Amino acid sequence: MKRWTQINNFPIRYKLISHFLLISILPIICLGLFISWTVERVMEEQVTDNTLQLIDKVNESFEFYISNLQSYSYMIANNEDVAGFIGSSDRPVDSADARYDIQRFLRTFTTVSPEVAGIMVVNSAGEYVSNELYAPSIMDLTKTSWYTAAVENNGIFKVIGRPDGRRLHSIVDYTNDDVVTVVRAVVDPFTDELYGVVLIDLKLRVIAEEVQDVTLGKSGYLMVMDDNGQNIFQPNQPIVSDVPLDWIEESQSGDFSKMVDGEKTQFIYQRSPFVNWITMAVFPAEETVFGLKEINFYLVAFIFIIMLFGIPVSYFLSYSISKPIVQLVSFMRKAEHGDFKVRYQEKREDEIGLLGKSFNTMVMKINQLMHLTERQERQKRDAEFRSLQANINPHFLYNTLDTIQWMARKQKANDVAEVVASLAKLFRIGLSKGRDYISLYEELDHIDSYLKIQKTRYRDKLHYHIDVDESIKLVPVLKFILQPIVENAIYHGIKERRGAGHIEILAKQREDFLWIQIKDDGKGMSQVQLNDMRAALIAAVDRTENPEETRNKKGYGILNVQARIHLTHGGRFGVEMDSEENSGTTVTILLPINLPPDEEDNHE
Repeated sequence: MKRWTQINNFPIRYKLISHFLLISILPIICLGLFISWTVERVMEEQVTDNTLQLIDKVNESFEFYISNLQSYSYMIANNEDVAGFIGSSDRPVDSADARYDIQRFLRTFTTVSPEVAGIMVVNSAGEYVSNELYAPSIMDLTKTSWYTAAVENNGIFKVIGRPDGRRLHSIVDYTNDDVVTVVRAVVDPFTDELYGVVLIDLKLRVIAEEVQDVTLGKSGYLMVMDDNGQNIFQPNQPIVSDVPLDWIEESQSGDFSKMVDGEKTQFIYQRSPFVNWITMAVFPAEETVFGLKEINFYLVAFIFIIMLFGIPVSYFLSYSISKPIVQLVSFMRKAEHGDFKVRYQEKREDEIGLLGKSFNTMVMKINQLMHLTERQERQKRDAEFRSLQANINPHFLYNTLDTIQWMARKQKANDVAEVVASLAKLFRIGLSKGRDYISLYEELDHIDSYLKIQKTRYRDKLHYHIDVDESIKLVPVLKFILQPIVENAIYHGIKERRGAGHIEILAKQREDFLWIQIKDDGKGMSQVQLNDMRAALIAAVDRTENPEETRNKKGYGILNVQARIHLTHGGRFGVEMDSEENSGTTVTILLPINLPPDEEDNHE
């Protein structure tokens, strides 16, 4: 578990490199091993099959020659002169001329078949007639091993090979190692009486020519051995001088390998059912896999080239994938330290590109929220500053006003006392212990004091009426949202008209909103002025951004109210204005009636 945790902590670039190497090089290595194993198996099977086919061709040649010798033996035994010589016919042949005729007859076989080295016919008395062979005069041929073997085979053709104790000589000086001997006893088929034996020598050169034409690799060869394990033919400087019979299974053909002089040697053999010889291919196993080594070399070279190009390609791919991720991580760290100007610049449509766009959007919104918070704080400080400016040393003034009110009532000047009392209430509500929110009742009480003071100034020219539902009097509202509007109604509406003017203030609950309307019948505004004012209300937040530039302009107080409502409650709420020239102006304020908990806490 700890090891996997450490792997998860590795940089993503190293993980990608490892991933690319695993999915590209490892399968190629496995594929190379599988191909090498398959090719080795197929090549071994092909070598075995091809070698067996060659051996089969060689055996066919052997069988052809041996079959001819078998036919010759029958032809010789059935010859009348030969039959007379061995006593198998009623006409005995014992004259020198007759024996000469037999010799001439036998020479015709050596003339027609050059593979025949010599022919000897031996009767049961040990006398013989031959075209090329002769035996010592004191030798009893009926005691020789080949004669005995022919007799034991009871008239059936037999391949002896190289019989021990043959003791026959040839006119052309063929030795025992130069010929292969076949024999057949001539036996009466009815009485099993032995008449003699026909011996034919086959030149070993014929077999050697058939075998030597076969090449197996660089040093491989074919060898022939009889059923007793005696070599019939073997080339000079063989890999193994004798092959024990216990190495060979009883099957007709097969293959096996042995360690000979520290080198693995391959043996492939096949038995000839006619002559019962074993023809065997012998060659070093290394020569068999020579082609396989070449294929393995190309496979290793291919894998090396793949790795040579695969490693840098894997590094490049991992770098190209991880680079934008590393950049995003760097940008996020800068954003953590307060740098919200960083942006992801690459133009791409994949998941990383979408992540970069989301990062840019997130940073931009955070930046906007921070600017909005800064504006709210600045607006709040500005409102408090202006409130404090408008109420210079309000506590001192409030106490002074109480003194003046007490002195006016003592002097029976009740109108003066009432004005002073309203002015004192105006200052007291304006303070509000530094709170941002006051109840709607306090806000309306504040505006009532303000209107009483203004009515003292304008007397019968100004009349006002305030109507509010009792159920919403305790609803918290931003303070100082009515005085700028009422002040505009007096100075730009009522003051500019002829005769008495009226201001009506209504406050109600409409659905889930607090609805306040300030309506006057003053001079009103032209359509152009109204449009300009509505446009200014839409951009109130931006226009009040620099209060020093807009504070002295007309309508700044209403714009200030609008900006404060937007920054506090959002764009759904705020001030709407309607006016008609020479008829009056109506201002409607829409506020939330259920404040969020933090705003309610501020109010409390």
